[in-house]
Amino acid sequence: MLPIPDSLILNLDKALRTVFATAASRRSYPDAALDEVEMSEAEKRHAAGLMRINHSGEVCAQALYQGQALTARNPEAAKALVEASDEETEHLAWCEHRLDELGSRKSVLNPLWYAGSFGLGVLAGALGDKWNLGFLAETERQVEGHLNEHLSLLPEQDAKSRAIVEQMKTDEIKHAETALAHGGAELPMPVKVAMKLSSKVLTRTAYYL
Repeated sequence: MLPIPDSLILNLDKALRTVFATAASRRSYPDAALDEVEMSEAEKRHAAGLMRINHSGEVCAQALYQGQALTARNPEAAKALVEASDEETEHLAWCEHRLDELGSRKSVLNPLWYAGSFGLGVLAGALGDKWNLGFLAETERQVEGHLNEHLSLLPEQDAKSRAIVEQMKTDEIKHAETALAHGGAELPMPVKVAMKLSSKVLTRTAYYL
């Protein structure tokens, strides 16, 4: 395991790259084979608002996983968290590229989302690996719910955004299953409710900002 100072330096580097740098994807973009379609300006703004929420959600996921991996006790749990984080980086790239195509931008509040989520991740990890992984699983389940909602809200003809969201959903389901397979515990209902309430703040704000 790396000494704490080195770990903190690596996490700071990860934070700066997540919030300010352009993410890259090792896999092909899910929408690469699809053509852009005609949409009104209102439809483009709406699609961009939803994809901005998704991008900010991935920023939060990066921060959560990094915070959780920093305080995870079990090396296998830490490895699962880092692997999930790497895959979420691709989601960042996909959402950012789609925002560019829609003529829009990332949320200006991403540094705030990252800082808050990193703190939550550190706390979850400090509670023990079963709760740490349970927090990951519940996070992914709630993200899956948001993505399903976005599939119903995106303009029907926007196949490119839909392809990205569909692949993200597939990945989130896999991450939740991995967390449970590594011993993640079911979180108490009050914690789940608190997580849903906090996510509503992000979704309602990032759509515009």
